[in-house]
Amino acid sequence: MNKNRWLIAVSAIAIHLSIGGAYAYSVYKLPVVQEMGWSETKVTVAFTIMMGLAGFAAALFGNLVEKFGPRKSAILAAFLFSLGQAGAGVAILIDSVPLYWLTYGVLSGLGMGIGYIAPVSTLVKWFPDRRGLATGMAVLGFGAGALITAPVAANLMESVGISTTYFILGASYFILMILGASYIAPPVKGYMPAGMKEAEVAGKQVVKQDLAQMSAKEAVRTKHFWMLWAMHLFNVMAGIMMISVASPMAQEIVGLSVAGAAAMVGIMGLFNGGGRLVWAAVSDYIGRSNVFVIFFAIQLVTFIILPFTTNLFLFQFFIFLVVSCYGGGFSNLPAFASDLFGTRQLGVIHGYLLTTWSLGGIFGPLIVSLIKGMTNSYIPVFYVFTVLITISLIISLLLRADVNKIKRQSKKSKAVKVGDISTTV
Repeated sequence: MNKNRWLIAVSAIAIHLSIGGAYAYSVYKLPVVQEMGWSETKVTVAFTIMMGLAGFAAALFGNLVEKFGPRKSAILAAFLFSLGQAGAGVAILIDSVPLYWLTYGVLSGLGMGIGYIAPVSTLVKWFPDRRGLATGMAVLGFGAGALITAPVAANLMESVGISTTYFILGASYFILMILGASYIAPPVKGYMPAGMKEAEVAGKQVVKQDLAQMSAKEAVRTKHFWMLWAMHLFNVMAGIMMISVASPMAQEIVGLSVAGAAAMVGIMGLFNGGGRLVWAAVSDYIGRSNVFVIFFAIQLVTFIILPFTTNLFLFQFFIFLVVSCYGGGFSNLPAFASDLFGTRQLGVIHGYLLTTWSLGGIFGPLIVSLIKGMTNSYIPVFYVFTVLITISLIISLLLRADVNKIKRQSKKSKAVKVGDISTTV
């Protein structure tokens, strides 16, 4: 059966929209605390477990995704994630905090991790001409999931209660993910879209070659893997740090009102989602290594200027830029990994790289909390992240230099081979 690659993209988006709904956790927090009498800490633990487990699950089950394929993996993710969400409703009904942690935390976290990587490596193979756009579309769905789920969940809780809301959304996620899983499949080996084939035959387009074709074990032994891993870790830390404290930080530093801060947080969601698509699409034209250099250059300037910024609109603009880089990092990560290591075991490699998702989610907010607790100010936070981003910028420049060097050597080698053939003839 011939598959349409744009419908494959829609299938991937359906899966990511569903698991991205978990980011609407903050909508549930207060109603659960008020209705159940659980402490905020107990409710927050479930979300922390889910987010911490998601990144590590992506790494642990990357081999499973490659072995069983995207369809079976996405089906497994659908069962785990939807059971986790619906199970949270059962935990509410029987007033069980441990069950809430097990369902909303553990099951949803496992489903999220597997569901995140299952479609991405497949989508990259369907879009060899637009890898950045492909991954951008998928993770845009992930970023948009919370924007859709939050108002729906809020309205449902008011009309039918918390537990029923979990049941309804759990069932909805399951249907959407199963529909996506039923169509998604990898292309035949060596697949190229028609337009790309015609352009290549006409000599109008040179097919971008991967720098290497490596297994996951081979990839993790290279310095390039760890350079990319470190870059993404610092990018995630900076982004999640900004997301976690943007509202109180803006109120403290530039005097933004509570209502204004709430509006700013909503706009941040748009930049997070939009950055995933825009930066990924841009990378198809200027290269992934250049995009990461731009990310860290933007953030370095931002963290240097923000402590001295008193203008309300300029302060928010800088925050939006950092959040767009955070979102863009997630969409560029698998595309960059495929450029460096090929697509043979991209699901596994991408999973290993996503451990930065969990670690960044832990250390970003932790650094802020420690500094705020010690100094009673957010200003020193910018100084710490200025150092981290400077390190990231240096790493990104070194990686870009390495990538360009390998490309030059590859072109030189091909030119020599062509010359040898001409001489022989």
